[in-house]
Amino acid sequence: MAQDRNALALLIGEPLPAEIAAGERAFEAQTFAKTLPAGLPAELLLRRPDVRAAEHALKAANADIGAARAAFFPSIQLTGFYGQASNDFSALFQSGHTAWSFSPQVNLPIFSGGRNLATLDLANVRKRIEIAHYEQSIQVAFREVADALVTRATLDDQLRAQEALTRASDSSYKLADTRYRGGVDSYLSALIAQRDLYTAQRQLIVTRLAGAVNLVQLYTTLGGGWKE
Repeated sequence: MAQDRNALALLIGEPLPAEIAAGERAFEAQTFAKTLPAGLPAELLLRRPDVRAAEHALKAANADIGAARAAFFPSIQLTGFYGQASNDFSALFQSGHTAWSFSPQVNLPIFSGGRNLATLDLANVRKRIEIAHYEQSIQVAFREVADALVTRATLDDQLRAQEALTRASDSSYKLADTRYRGGVDSYLSALIAQRDLYTAQRQLIVTRLAGAVNLVQLYTTLGGGWKE
């Protein structure tokens, strides 16, 4: 429990609130937001970190394409000091000793077409890859939400059945214990009924824990819950 408290404190970046750190309430007494409202918009998934990361990667790929296309413009410094062309500009044409001035300086590569075409092709390939990654992140998000919702419906049914079984096991144990104390049955019957009750109680705790974990999964898959 101390390790779990330390992990939680590290996660939230501050000491745990007193009501959480104490941990005195029984598990079944703790309250959770168990009901999901109808009509949750799919836009909730846009808050997921993986989807947002994929969007930023796609934007970055588009920016790379823009930079690659910009590289097709000439890359010569046109300084124009005293009406003279720059050395780079003069070397391009092996002539021309005068030129009009440009302000500010401009960087423009002219004769790098093959290299720039390869750069543009690579940028387009990266864009297609990032589009595929983005599509995959969206598909994963919808699948995880669907899985969590299906699991939640199953857990609700399982929890109701397990609660009913625990109540029945408790009644059975009480009856077996009464019969033993009345001399009707042996102690073995009471022990068997008690074992069944403990098994049902333990499974009820496991089912409740699975329901709590499922709520955390829903909160995560929806990008931080179902509220604005």
